[in-house]
Amino acid sequence: MEVDAAIIGGGVVGLACASALARAGKTTVVLEKFRTLGSVTTSRNSEVIHAGLYYAPGSLKATTCVRGAALLYAWCAERQVPHARCGKLVVATSDVELGALDALAARAKENGATVELVGRDRIAELEPNVRAIAALHSPSTGIVSSHALALSLAADVESHGGILAKARRVVAAEPAADRWKLACEGPAGDETVTAARVVNAAGLWADEIASLFGVTLAQRFMKGSYFHVKRAVTRALVYPLPPADGSLGIHTTVDLAGAVRLGPDAEPARSREDYGVDESRRSVFFEAASRYLQNLRIDDLTPDCAGIRPKHASGDFELRAERGVVHLAGIESPGLTAALALGERVAMLLS
Repeated sequence: MEVDAAIIGGGVVGLACASALARAGKTTVVLEKFRTLGSVTTSRNSEVIHAGLYYAPGSLKATTCVRGAALLYAWCAERQVPHARCGKLVVATSDVELGALDALAARAKENGATVELVGRDRIAELEPNVRAIAALHSPSTGIVSSHALALSLAADVESHGGILAKARRVVAAEPAADRWKLACEGPAGDETVTAARVVNAAGLWADEIASLFGVTLAQRFMKGSYFHVKRAVTRALVYPLPPADGSLGIHTTVDLAGAVRLGPDAEPARSREDYGVDESRRSVFFEAASRYLQNLRIDDLTPDCAGIRPKHASGDFELRAERGVVHLAGIESPGLTAALALGERVAMLLS
């Protein structure tokens, strides 16, 4: 098979890149190692549409998050992808946290996010079960069905002539004149794809794929577990102030059916498929959430799922273009939100 562009990885970021390239008139193939699209990081996260509160101004995370959120809301509305602009509170539970809350508000505004600082009365209106003295309210934060989003992107790729090649594992890459020859293991045996441009959107395996092209990417892996909450203790999203471990803290999220989860936490992953949830961590989750939630009981919590986050050494996304190949590394949160903006950038780089 010969194409203009081969995208390695069929999560939302890879599919967004494929969509952008196919729309630009490039013959496109998505090479996904698993039999289902979006079955790894895409399907194991909080499904939040982030507004851009946390990220260093001017960073790739900040710029692609803000741009990506605008693109994502428009995409979902146009294609009837289930989503909701439910809003979010980031809470301060003591006076010592007020300075950090003010600093977060300033950073969010610098990034272009619409936020407001609110007090106890407004918090009680928005979230009666939340215990806090002040909060940062982000009305444009939302939630989306990541599964439906992936399907809509895949449909868009195919509608523009792209090919979705599932169960294709890329095992080698070699230059062939001005193209790349990719060796794949597929259901029918060995296959070869020749492409003028390649996008490495392999997520947790982006570093391994990069090594096939002689490129070193610095990724490490953090595990985040979730616990389901049996009762609807919040109406929307409630976050603590971010802790020092680089995560967003054990927060409360809702899905489109109204189900509530706590998480994720952050601990080093033992492997890229370390998806077991340790039930003994129930007390850790309960204590963390009880700092800002009233009426939560420890027996409300049951183990849910876990995800693995690829983290780059810089703390930012990496988007590196070399010899007709774009490598994406460290695509953790807000990668789901940023997907369409990342696809837009990749298509520009490979135009």
